[in-house]
Parts: sequence; C-alpha cells; structure tokens
Amino acid sequence: MTQSASQASAFYKEVASTRIVWTIRDAGGFPAPLNSDGKRSQPFWSSLSRVKKIIQNVDAYSNFEPVKIQWDAFSERWVPGLKSDGILVGVNWSGNRATGYDLDPEEVKKNVECQIAI
Repeated sequence: MTQSASQASAFYKEVASTRIVWTIRDAGGFPAPLNSDGKRSQPFWSSLSRVKKIIQNVDAYSNFEPVKIQWDAFSERWVPGLKSDGILVGVNWSGNRATGYDLDPEEVKKNVECQIAI
C-alpha cells in the first residue's frame, strides 16, 4: 500500500470513529491549491495532531489555524459545496510537501459512511 493509500485508509477509519474532520484556515480563508492535474483540492485531515504536523512542517501552511468540522456538517454542507465548486478533497495530506490523494467529495463521503456502517 502506498503512503497516500495508507493515509486515505486512516482518514476513513478515524473520521468514522470520531465523526470529526479537520481543515485549516488563515485570514484569506481556506486553501485550495492546484494539484498536478490542474484541479483545486482543499486539504482535510482526520485528527488535530495530523493538522498540527502540517502547520509545523510545511512553510506554506505555517500561518494557518486548525478548523474542526463535525461529520454531519461536512457531509451535508461541505460535500455539496465542494462538489458544486469543483474542488476535490485532499485526504490526510502528509510529509514536507503536504501531499496525498485528491478525491471527489462524494467518494470521500461514501467511503467514510462505509466505515461508519461497519
């Protein structure tokens, strides 16, 4: 399993367990950088500790603050909004360059809900 696949799997399991999703924000709002395919992706993480590691280790995110989102709010409001805006979900980006899978918001929702059902 690749690092990105491992991070995605952990994302689904951890979010299903805690029912919390984390992202980051600064004075300019939420980041949604272009990925290698030229599509925008907003990063989300499955724990506060994962967010803090990115803020501490990735210069581009050093001035950001963690934002906690309840699963119901994420699945009912964020997923449709991201989908409507054409923004992918970056799941548990990690490493010094904050990289990982960028997935369709509805796919992320489906995968977490599958874990919740287990």
